[in-house]
Amino acid sequence: MPIRVLVVDDSVVIRRLLVQALESETDVEVVGTASDGARALLKAEQLRPDAITMDIEMPEMDGVTAVRELRRRGVRVPIVMFSTLTARGASSTLDALAAGASDYVTKPSNVGSLAEALSRVAGELVPKLRALVGRGTRPTALAPAGARPALGAAPARATVPAPAPAPALGGLRGVSVRRTPAVLPPAPTHPVRAVVVGSSTGGPEALSRVVGGLRRPLPVPMIVTQHMPPLFTAQLALRLDRLGPSTVVEASDGDVLRPGHVYVAPGDFHLELAGTATAARIVLTQSPPVNFCRPSVDVMVRSALSVLGPHLLGVVLTGMGQDGAAAAAELVEAGGTMISQDEATSVVWGMPGAVAAAGSTHRILPLDVVADAIMSRCADSGAFTVGGAS
Repeated sequence: MPIRVLVVDDSVVIRRLLVQALESETDVEVVGTASDGARALLKAEQLRPDAITMDIEMPEMDGVTAVRELRRRGVRVPIVMFSTLTARGASSTLDALAAGASDYVTKPSNVGSLAEALSRVAGELVPKLRALVGRGTRPTALAPAGARPALGAAPARATVPAPAPAPALGGLRGVSVRRTPAVLPPAPTHPVRAVVVGSSTGGPEALSRVVGGLRRPLPVPMIVTQHMPPLFTAQLALRLDRLGPSTVVEASDGDVLRPGHVYVAPGDFHLELAGTATAARIVLTQSPPVNFCRPSVDVMVRSALSVLGPHLLGVVLTGMGQDGAAAAAELVEAGGTMISQDEATSVVWGMPGAVAAAGSTHRILPLDVVADAIMSRCADSGAFTVGGAS
């Protein structure tokens, strides 16, 4: 059964581009289009699509307002924003994600032909729709033949194979966490010198919850790789900086790691570490993408291991793909600590699911307790000082 998509954009040219790109795939069907947010609300109710693509700047009702209203009405199908690669577009996209959008793609620019534009759109948008909708797993049981799921029904998530039930993993009081068959024994207790965090689809809002949930600055630095393009990461850092006591910046080449600071890898650059454990600094590179990503979580974690050894706390949040899984295995093998977001609270349980399925995690936690888990693990680490350990 194809993924049924509603396309919303005020540009006739862009609507036609999206329709052609989507319908070039055998498992995607465009069931309708709308030229503004107000019409999108009506079409969503009439057509009951599996997913919606949404422009941001439109007359009558803009995309951010439309997303907010759809969520207010209980519409829970995935909404993917179609954004311009500008500072304003980045800021509006983050507004949309905060309002309840699931993900975004950027509009093609500087393309030589319509065919190239179609290829770029299809290459980025279609995999996201498949992951967000949960291709091949959407519910059809208990409904009459040909019936559509209720408009407010939550789409199934794309996951790795579900683990068999097992005893809860010891964790925060009152929190029961299902473990995979190969989950690791209790984490090491040696001091943590840095927290390394990886995320992708759903990551901006997950990071907002984690950074905003830190009630006090950490005694160690936190380094974040979120799969986002340039300009978007700068806007993300600005927003995260307003959420709590931590100082959040987009990382710059040569930055010296400091406690209480959160460093976000800039779009299109790998974030690596150099120096020593007591004077680690950031190095930005444009070496080839890893796992089709730049920045890459694997690159960040491996580099941190080379400088800080096992004194790392790794956190893998919601995201499509498997970036971070290989380095997570190396981190725990070296003696570091790993936390993975659980399936129920992930937008896409790809990245954390891959870590969990490989047995490379000590804890699998709901998003709302990840910040507490980070604070607890770092509490006894002492301050990360430049020029000498405390």
